[in-house]
Amino acid sequence: EFINPIEKQNDELEREIKQKKLKKIINPFILRRTKQEVAKDLPDLTETVRYCSMSEDQENFYEAEKSRFRNLMLENIEQNEKQKNNMLALQGLTKLRQIANHPLLVDEKSKISSGKFDEIISMLESLMAENHKVLIFSTFVKHLELFEEYFKSAKWRYSILTGQTVKREEVIDEFQNNEENKIFLISLKAGGSGLNLTSAEYVFIIDPWWNPAAELQAISRAHRIGQKNKVFAYRFICENTIEQKIVKLQDCLLYT
Repeated sequence: EFINPIEKQNDELEREIKQKKLKKIINPFILRRTKQEVAKDLPDLTETVRYCSMSEDQENFYEAEKSRFRNLMLENIEQNEKQKNNMLALQGLTKLRQIANHPLLVDEKSKISSGKFDEIISMLESLMAENHKVLIFSTFVKHLELFEEYFKSAKWRYSILTGQTVKREEVIDEFQNNEENKIFLISLKAGGSGLNLTSAEYVFIIDPWWNPAAELQAISRAHRIGQKNKVFAYRFICENTIEQKIVKLQDCLLYT
């Protein structure tokens, strides 16, 4: 009755009619107020896009895979197998996103370094030295695990929350209440909403997701009622990759 006309169909008039009808029905039961309306004294939020350069070998690997997928799709078109291209395009986009993060995500034996990984570690070293707490969100659990391996070798205290985490509340409490625990690795899907993590002042979105609302929800884990410090959110984007295309798509979704 409501979801299809409002969210899925492209009929503006029908959407407006259904939105008004739904609002009238739920109005006696639901009071919707924005964070800004109920928390006028909420500390400032600063959002920054941090552009990262790939390492030379990483860039060569990325371009080789991009060309390989493009050629496969052209072959399918020539052979009149266009339906295969939908799945192939999805596979290619996912693989290119992974390479932009770190080549190890697609090749566990790879010796290629990641420009983004090195930049994030460099920033974390500075924040750890200044005694700040950081939330690190990724859409790829394997990406989080790469950082987890580094933190173990560096003997940094951290927490991690993914879809496989069983004792969620214990993990959250450990980060919130332990001053020595400075880093929280979080899967965007598992921890993008419903968490109160106001002990953190920094939020890292280390790879972009197609839906910008998911990233805004992640940032709101720290920038919410109860936060007493300014919050700094960083989005890490690899230059000249699919990630920049995703950012453009996000802008279209946010401002149209």
